[in-house]
Amino acid sequence: MELFVVALLVFAVVTLIKGVRIVPQGEEWIVERLGKYHGTLLPGLSIIIPYLDRIAYKLVTKDIILDVQEQEVITKDNAVILTNAIAFIKVTDPIKAVYGVTDFAEAIRNMIMTTLRSIIGEMNLDEALTNRDKIKARLRESIADEAIDWGLTVKSVEIQDIKPSESMQKAMEAQASAERERKAMVTKAEGNKQATILNAEAQLQSARLQAEAQVTLAEASAEAIKRVAAAIGQEDAPMRYLLGEKYIGAIGNLAKSDNAKTVVIPADLQESLRGLLGRKQG
Repeated sequence: MELFVVALLVFAVVTLIKGVRIVPQGEEWIVERLGKYHGTLLPGLSIIIPYLDRIAYKLVTKDIILDVQEQEVITKDNAVILTNAIAFIKVTDPIKAVYGVTDFAEAIRNMIMTTLRSIIGEMNLDEALTNRDKIKARLRESIADEAIDWGLTVKSVEIQDIKPSESMQKAMEAQASAERERKAMVTKAEGNKQATILNAEAQLQSARLQAEAQVTLAEASAEAIKRVAAAIGQEDAPMRYLLGEKYIGAIGNLAKSDNAKTVVIPADLQESLRGLLGRKQG
């Protein structure tokens, strides 16, 4: 009899302990009775019926950080880039979170990966690399409705990294090197073109100046000849005198020249001078 009483007391104590539940702050527990949802235990002290009720799920109601693994994504122009993300979610409806989907964290993670591939697949490489905020906004908007159906709120989705794949980086470096070489060749060709144009313009200007100088010299010579002719008039003696003077000066200059080895003097020099000077023979 005493053993039965002791056993009964032990059973009562164990039952009491099993029926008392203390839920920590930041969590909510789902209670099932005979395999069916019965209620949700909020933070604090709660009582359940042992053997009939059981704690089926313990949910964290604080913000949950989900790390979305790195994946390869193909852009609209067939470039391969690597990207990963991080999501901040919160369980706002525990019943939907546990009964609406098998694993809400894995579901959100896979949805983010799938949506990210879809969004980036509509962009060119340059657009994808420079529009993180646009991708983030579209990503959060795309998964918000599904998250609500699962009792979740997506507070933020951040793109941690987005970069070309290793093979793509090599291709981009080769392309950048080719572009630099092309620009250098264009710059060099443009410089040669400008130099050729400037040289041609300089030659044209030089030829124009030379032509103007020749015209001016010719005009001066013509004017000098007119003046000499006007001064001489009808008499030929002054003209002969000038020609003789020029003739003698030319022979003298020829004799002074360093390149002159031999100076040939006409045999009839005197007669020539007399003719040029206009002297009459007796």
